[in-house]
Amino acid sequence: AALVAAPSQAIEGAKNGLALCGNVIIPSLFPFFVLSSLVVDLGLAAYLGRALEKVMRPLFRVGGSCAAAVAMGFVGGYPVGARTALQLYQKGMCTKTEAERLLAFCNNSGPAFLLGAAGAGVFGSAKAGILLYISHVLAALTAGFLLSCGRRGSGFERPSPLPPRSGALPAAVLAAVRNMLNVCGFVVAFGVVTGVLTAVGLLPALALDLSRLTGLEVSACRALLTGFFELEIGR
Repeated sequence: AALVAAPSQAIEGAKNGLALCGNVIIPSLFPFFVLSSLVVDLGLAAYLGRALEKVMRPLFRVGGSCAAAVAMGFVGGYPVGARTALQLYQKGMCTKTEAERLLAFCNNSGPAFLLGAAGAGVFGSAKAGILLYISHVLAALTAGFLLSCGRRGSGFERPSPLPPRSGALPAAVLAAVRNMLNVCGFVVAFGVVTGVLTAVGLLPALALDLSRLTGLEVSACRALLTGFFELEIGR
Protein backbone atom coordinates (compact mmCIF):
# COMPACT_ATOMS: atom_id res chain seq x y z
CA ALA A 1 0.00 0.00 0.00
CA ALA A 2 2.83 2.38 0.83
CA LEU A 3 4.55 1.65 -2.51
CA VAL A 4 1.32 2.53 -4.33
CA ALA A 5 0.76 5.64 -2.22
CA ALA A 6 4.32 6.97 -2.62
CA PRO A 7 5.82 5.60 -5.86
CA SER A 8 8.08 8.59 -6.53
CA GLN A 9 9.68 8.36 -3.07
CA ALA A 10 10.20 4.63 -3.53
CA ILE A 11 11.94 5.24 -6.86
CA GLU A 12 14.04 8.01 -5.31
CA GLY A 13 15.05 5.65 -2.49
CA ALA A 14 16.14 3.04 -5.00
CA LYS A 15 18.15 5.66 -6.90
CA ASN A 16 19.84 6.78 -3.70
CA GLY A 17 20.67 3.17 -2.88
CA LEU A 18 22.17 2.61 -6.33
CA ALA A 19 24.18 5.83 -6.06
CA LEU A 20 25.51 4.72 -2.67
CA CYS A 21 26.50 1.36 -4.13
CA GLY A 22 28.23 2.89 -7.15
CA ASN A 23 30.02 5.73 -5.36
CA VAL A 24 30.95 4.17 -2.03
CA ILE A 25 30.19 0.50 -1.44
CA ILE A 26 31.53 -1.16 -4.59
CA PRO A 27 34.79 0.86 -4.76
CA SER A 28 35.50 0.31 -1.06
CA LEU A 29 34.47 -3.35 -0.69
CA PHE A 30 35.07 -5.06 -4.04
CA PRO A 31 38.91 -5.11 -3.88
CA PHE A 32 38.81 -6.57 -0.37
CA PHE A 33 36.30 -9.26 -1.37
CA VAL A 34 38.74 -10.33 -4.10
CA LEU A 35 41.67 -10.19 -1.67
CA SER A 36 39.90 -12.22 1.00
CA SER A 37 39.21 -15.02 -1.50
CA LEU A 38 42.82 -15.02 -2.66
CA VAL A 39 44.09 -15.17 0.93
CA VAL A 40 42.16 -18.40 1.44
CA ASP A 41 42.48 -19.98 -2.02
CA LEU A 42 46.23 -19.42 -2.36
CA GLY A 43 46.97 -20.93 1.04
CA LEU A 44 48.05 -17.68 2.73
CA ALA A 45 45.59 -18.32 5.56
CA ALA A 46 47.27 -21.68 6.19
CA TYR A 47 50.65 -19.97 6.54
CA LEU A 48 49.11 -17.48 8.96
CA GLY A 49 47.59 -20.40 10.83
CA ARG A 50 50.93 -22.05 11.47
CA ALA A 51 52.48 -18.75 12.55
CA LEU A 52 49.66 -17.58 14.84
CA GLU A 53 48.28 -20.85 16.21
CA LYS A 54 49.91 -20.25 19.61
CA VAL A 55 48.25 -16.82 19.80
CA MET A 56 44.76 -17.50 18.49
CA ARG A 57 44.21 -20.79 20.31
CA PRO A 58 44.74 -19.63 23.94
CA LEU A 59 43.21 -16.18 23.49
CA PHE A 60 40.16 -16.86 21.34
CA ARG A 61 39.82 -20.69 21.28
CA VAL A 62 40.06 -20.77 17.49
CA GLY A 63 42.72 -22.04 15.10
CA GLY A 64 45.53 -19.89 13.77
CA SER A 65 44.00 -19.78 10.30
CA CYS A 66 41.16 -17.71 11.74
CA ALA A 67 43.62 -14.83 12.07
CA ALA A 68 43.06 -14.20 8.35
CA ALA A 69 39.39 -13.35 8.97
CA VAL A 70 40.26 -11.08 11.89
CA ALA A 71 42.88 -9.23 9.84
CA MET A 72 40.61 -8.85 6.80
CA GLY A 73 37.81 -7.58 9.03
CA PHE A 74 40.04 -4.87 10.47
CA VAL A 75 41.40 -3.84 7.07
CA GLY A 76 38.45 -4.31 4.71
CA GLY A 77 35.54 -3.41 6.98
CA TYR A 78 31.99 -4.76 6.92
CA PRO A 79 31.28 -7.51 5.82
CA VAL A 80 34.71 -8.71 4.60
CA GLY A 81 35.65 -10.35 7.90
CA ALA A 82 32.43 -12.35 8.03
CA ARG A 83 32.87 -13.43 4.41
CA THR A 84 36.43 -14.59 5.10
CA ALA A 85 35.25 -16.59 8.11
CA LEU A 86 32.71 -18.36 5.91
CA GLN A 87 35.36 -19.12 3.31
CA LEU A 88 37.66 -20.60 5.95
CA TYR A 89 34.87 -22.92 7.05
CA GLN A 90 33.95 -23.87 3.48
CA LYS A 91 37.60 -24.68 2.72
CA GLY A 92 37.92 -26.87 5.82
CA MET A 93 40.35 -24.54 7.58
CA CYS A 94 38.18 -24.11 10.67
CA THR A 95 35.30 -25.98 12.23
CA LYS A 96 31.71 -24.74 12.41
CA THR A 97 32.10 -24.00 16.11
CA GLU A 98 35.22 -21.93 15.45
CA ALA A 99 33.53 -20.04 12.60
CA GLU A 100 30.56 -19.18 14.82
CA ARG A 101 32.88 -17.97 17.58
CA LEU A 102 34.96 -16.03 15.07
CA LEU A 103 31.93 -14.10 13.80
CA ALA A 104 31.60 -12.48 17.22
CA PHE A 105 34.65 -10.27 16.64
CA CYS A 106 35.88 -10.47 13.03
CA ASN A 107 33.18 -8.32 11.38
CA ASN A 108 34.30 -4.73 11.97
CA SER A 109 34.48 -1.28 10.44
CA GLY A 110 37.52 -0.61 8.28
CA PRO A 111 40.09 2.17 8.64
CA ALA A 112 38.89 4.00 5.51
CA PHE A 113 35.55 4.83 7.15
CA LEU A 114 36.78 5.49 10.69
CA LEU A 115 39.82 7.55 9.69
CA GLY A 116 38.27 9.34 6.72
CA ALA A 117 34.50 9.66 7.09
CA ALA A 118 34.25 9.60 10.89
CA GLY A 119 37.54 11.18 11.94
CA ALA A 120 38.25 13.77 9.26
CA GLY A 121 34.67 14.19 8.00
CA VAL A 122 32.60 14.26 11.21
CA PHE A 123 35.10 15.40 13.84
CA GLY A 124 37.49 17.27 11.57
CA SER A 125 40.49 15.55 13.12
CA ALA A 126 42.71 12.75 11.87
CA LYS A 127 43.73 12.06 15.48
CA ALA A 128 40.09 11.48 16.40
CA GLY A 129 39.82 8.95 13.56
CA ILE A 130 42.93 7.12 14.76
CA LEU A 131 41.54 7.03 18.30
CA LEU A 132 38.22 5.67 17.02
CA TYR A 133 39.96 2.97 15.01
CA ILE A 134 42.19 1.87 17.89
CA SER A 135 39.17 1.78 20.21
CA HIS A 136 37.27 -0.26 17.61
CA VAL A 137 40.08 -2.80 17.29
CA LEU A 138 40.54 -3.14 21.05
CA ALA A 139 36.77 -3.50 21.59
CA ALA A 140 36.55 -6.30 19.02
CA LEU A 141 39.55 -8.17 20.43
CA THR A 142 38.21 -7.77 23.97
CA ALA A 143 34.81 -9.10 22.90
CA GLY A 144 36.46 -12.10 21.24
CA PHE A 145 38.48 -12.83 24.38
CA LEU A 146 35.57 -12.44 26.81
CA LEU A 147 33.22 -14.56 24.70
CA SER A 148 35.87 -17.31 24.59
CA CYS A 149 36.64 -17.34 28.30
CA GLY A 150 35.74 -20.63 29.93
CA ARG A 151 35.06 -22.30 26.59
CA ARG A 152 36.96 -25.25 25.28
CA GLY A 153 38.43 -25.49 21.84
CA SER A 154 36.40 -27.22 19.18
CA GLY A 155 36.04 -30.93 19.73
CA PHE A 156 35.38 -31.65 16.07
CA GLU A 157 38.03 -33.22 13.93
CA ARG A 158 39.57 -30.54 11.77
CA PRO A 159 39.32 -31.38 8.05
CA SER A 160 42.48 -31.21 5.99
CA PRO A 161 42.67 -27.87 4.17
CA LEU A 162 42.37 -28.00 0.42
CA PRO A 163 45.59 -27.35 -1.53
CA PRO A 164 45.93 -24.08 -3.46
CA ARG A 165 44.26 -24.37 -6.86
CA SER A 166 44.88 -22.81 -10.22
CA GLY A 167 42.49 -20.16 -11.49
CA ALA A 168 42.26 -18.56 -8.07
CA LEU A 169 42.12 -14.99 -9.40
CA PRO A 170 39.17 -15.46 -11.82
CA ALA A 171 37.31 -17.43 -9.14
CA ALA A 172 37.99 -14.68 -6.59
CA VAL A 173 36.70 -11.98 -8.95
CA LEU A 174 33.52 -13.94 -9.75
CA ALA A 175 32.91 -14.63 -6.05
CA ALA A 176 33.42 -10.94 -5.28
CA VAL A 177 30.85 -10.00 -7.96
CA ARG A 178 28.29 -12.35 -6.40
CA ASN A 179 28.98 -10.95 -2.94
CA MET A 180 28.64 -7.38 -4.17
CA LEU A 181 25.29 -8.18 -5.79
CA ASN A 182 24.06 -9.52 -2.45
CA VAL A 183 25.25 -6.47 -0.53
CA CYS A 184 23.99 -3.95 -3.09
CA GLY A 185 20.64 -5.72 -3.39
CA PHE A 186 19.96 -5.22 0.31
CA VAL A 187 21.16 -1.61 0.20
CA VAL A 188 18.77 -0.77 -2.65
CA ALA A 189 15.88 -2.70 -1.07
CA PHE A 190 16.21 -0.90 2.26
CA GLY A 191 16.74 2.38 0.44
CA VAL A 192 13.22 1.88 -0.89
CA VAL A 193 11.98 0.99 2.61
CA THR A 194 13.43 4.13 4.21
CA GLY A 195 12.15 6.27 1.32
CA VAL A 196 8.61 4.95 1.75
CA LEU A 197 8.72 5.25 5.56
CA THR A 198 9.81 8.87 5.15
CA ALA A 199 7.06 9.57 2.62
CA VAL A 200 4.29 8.29 4.90
CA GLY A 201 5.71 10.27 7.84
CA LEU A 202 6.61 7.32 10.05
CA LEU A 203 10.39 7.75 10.01
CA PRO A 204 10.33 11.53 10.73
CA ALA A 205 7.87 10.96 13.59
CA LEU A 206 10.03 8.23 15.12
CA ALA A 207 13.13 10.41 14.75
CA LEU A 208 11.37 13.27 16.53
CA ASP A 209 10.20 11.04 19.37
CA LEU A 210 13.68 9.57 19.76
CA SER A 211 15.18 13.05 19.79
CA ARG A 212 12.86 14.12 22.62
CA LEU A 213 13.67 10.94 24.54
CA THR A 214 17.46 11.05 24.15
CA GLY A 215 18.21 14.75 23.65
CA LEU A 216 20.03 14.03 20.39
CA GLU A 217 19.50 16.13 17.28
CA VAL A 218 16.71 14.98 14.98
CA SER A 219 19.17 14.40 12.12
CA ALA A 220 21.27 12.11 14.32
CA CYS A 221 18.18 10.16 15.39
CA ARG A 222 17.14 9.79 11.76
CA ALA A 223 20.58 8.42 10.88
CA LEU A 224 20.33 6.01 13.82
CA LEU A 225 16.94 4.73 12.67
CA THR A 226 17.97 4.33 9.03
CA GLY A 227 21.13 2.53 10.17
CA PHE A 228 18.90 0.13 12.09
CA PHE A 229 17.39 -0.99 8.78
CA GLU A 230 20.61 -0.96 6.76
CA LEU A 231 24.08 -0.11 8.07
CA GLU A 232 25.47 1.56 4.96
CA ILE A 233 22.43 3.84 4.52
CA GLY A 234 22.76 4.93 8.15
CA ARG A 235 26.32 6.07 7.50
